Amino acid sequence: METRKLGKAGPQVSVVGLGCNNFGWYIDLEHSRAVVHKALDAGITLFDTADIYGSRGGSETIIGQILGENRKRVVLATKFGGAMDEAGTMKGASRRYIMSAAEASLKRLRTDWIDLYQIHFPDPATPIEETLRALDDLVRAGKVRYIGCSNFAGWHLVDAQWTARHHGLHEFVSCQNEYSLLVRGVERELLPAMQKFGVAMLPYFPLASGLLTGKYARNKPAPDDTRFQALKGLADRYLTESNWKVVECLENFCAQRRHTLLELAFTWLLARPTVASVIAGATKPEQLEQNAKAADGLLKPEELAEIDQITM
Repeated sequence: METRKLGKAGPQVSVVGLGCNNFGWYIDLEHSRAVVHKALDAGITLFDTADIYGSRGGSETIIGQILGENRKRVVLATKFGGAMDEAGTMKGASRRYIMSAAEASLKRLRTDWIDLYQIHFPDPATPIEETLRALDDLVRAGKVRYIGCSNFAGWHLVDAQWTARHHGLHEFVSCQNEYSLLVRGVERELLPAMQKFGVAMLPYFPLASGLLTGKYARNKPAPDDTRFQALKGLADRYLTESNWKVVECLENFCAQRRHTLLELAFTWLLARPTVASVIAGATKPEQLEQNAKAADGLLKPEELAEIDQITM
């Protein structure tokens, strides 16, 4: 599989990454093992998780149990900052919390280092300098190799990168935000800021929680084994009239070129500025295989222009 550099200062990563948010929630250890092994066979090297995934710690624990000697073959990314207890006291980006969260993640992942340690959400209660100094110390100690952010707005990123440069601290190499053919808000401010600072984009929800897979149809019930059937709030968010119009136009676009909607979702993202790897989850090995193959195509400039007319 093709690889790209994660920003101007990060490691090489596969252009398709494995989102491990399903581990410990939707699939158990053995089903997760099958997905991980298929990912390794497909050449996927970026594995992305978070401490809160899998009912707080479950995803990291499963990854730690599965990888073993394969740990050295992957770029292992995790996140901190989400609430790790019911009271909501174990969260945030203070120095005290970051240090304890990192040690807990290292233990669950059964590793001595985290390749990419990402702040999951902005923490308005903590100065960004405090957060960056703590992360810088983790890098200098060898427990973390690179740092990134997730769900940051453009101004959050500019503030963080300027602060890091001003104080001589390690900078973020990546941003992980929702980005797809149906959700393009990051293009207004965040992507220009990322280009300015040499930061890579790691899109999550590239398939709009399944709407861009082609398995849903307007005015028909969602299949039983899908997220839209299980999570009404998610269905209400994505299954809108405007989204259906866009999806139907994109399906026509694909039919004329003998491509699938799934392939278009990946190839379009990989043609966007700053995108290094597309993070996609999977509950079955065959889904992962489809995701890996979907990234092989290329879009012509005129095709990208036509897609813009459809989706913007």
